[in-house]
Amino acid sequence: MITIFFLGFVLSSSCMAWLIWHARTHVHRYGSDMPQRFHKGHVPRLGGVGMLASLLVCCLVLSAMGSHLNISARYREVFLPLVLLSPAILCGILEDLTQRISVRIRLTVTLLCALAVCYAADLRIVRLDLPFLDAGLAAFPVIGMGIAVLAIGGLPHAFNIIDGYNGLAGMVAVLISLALVHVALQLGDRQLAAVMVVLVGVTAGFLVWNYPHGKIFAGDGGAYLWGLVIAYGCVALVAHHPSVSPWFPMLLLCYPVSETLFSIYRKKVRGQSPGMADALHLHQLIYRRLVRVVLDSENEAEEMLIRNNRTSPYLWGVTLLTVVPAILFWRTSWLLMLCCLMFVLLYIVAYLAIVRFKLPSWRD
Repeated sequence: MITIFFLGFVLSSSCMAWLIWHARTHVHRYGSDMPQRFHKGHVPRLGGVGMLASLLVCCLVLSAMGSHLNISARYREVFLPLVLLSPAILCGILEDLTQRISVRIRLTVTLLCALAVCYAADLRIVRLDLPFLDAGLAAFPVIGMGIAVLAIGGLPHAFNIIDGYNGLAGMVAVLISLALVHVALQLGDRQLAAVMVVLVGVTAGFLVWNYPHGKIFAGDGGAYLWGLVIAYGCVALVAHHPSVSPWFPMLLLCYPVSETLFSIYRKKVRGQSPGMADALHLHQLIYRRLVRVVLDSENEAEEMLIRNNRTSPYLWGVTLLTVVPAILFWRTSWLLMLCCLMFVLLYIVAYLAIVRFKLPSWRD
């Protein structure tokens, strides 16, 4: 596991260095008037390119040399799902390059890729630990596959929403992936654990350049990669191991999912399209109302960079509020459901408090 982690880290960090140097013609295509832009200067949004290339190479190595790494990895379980998910990630990368791929097209592609991987790997949700729903899942297996497709196809867009500041979505992906590694190893599923370790490695290679200096951003391609691979890992873990509660991944992913659903709700209430970008997400409110920086100089770019970097740890803490209890209670559905409910209520209360009151910057 350590070997494959370092392979992913070295490949990814090397790719990022190359992209930072050679992607200078791309960066001017990202408009300075975008509402989700919180940085000065031109930064390449091609981190997804380096992470995807590194992930595919590492998983191909796993498939070919798994026995030498003490992992009985098989092509069908390790490499094939990533190949089937790659078109969706490439679609996100194409959006990073052109800014012309609509949300509807990207959502359609991610759902089609999710359907392909669920069909190829025979993945479906067979239980929710709710008797009145489990009976329906048993009677109509297609519903369970439909839920799996929605989960895998929808999570990339949730990660895209929370990908707003240096190190934010990347560290959230690392924390969630490590939780999946922990549970997979306890169940003896070394193949799935190895894939998630590779994801941690390539993400760490990206974070070296992304946090705190912001030399490269993940872009839609990077967010889609995190969402698709993590969603696949969650669905595969629940589908292959009956001892894992189906509410374990729900609590694990409660922050990005809550952010996405709440975003859709507030845009609908205001008569806006859910696909329209705005600056009212939780991390953006924290940036504007909680984080303060006082500098001796009047360097606006430096101030924005420091505030950008100080925003992410707030959301890492929010993520830990779900990751820690998910790891502790991954077998116990009623406790996981209770934790999900408590987190959603806490999220809403915190959001409304920040919106209605200008809170003091006590963290600074």
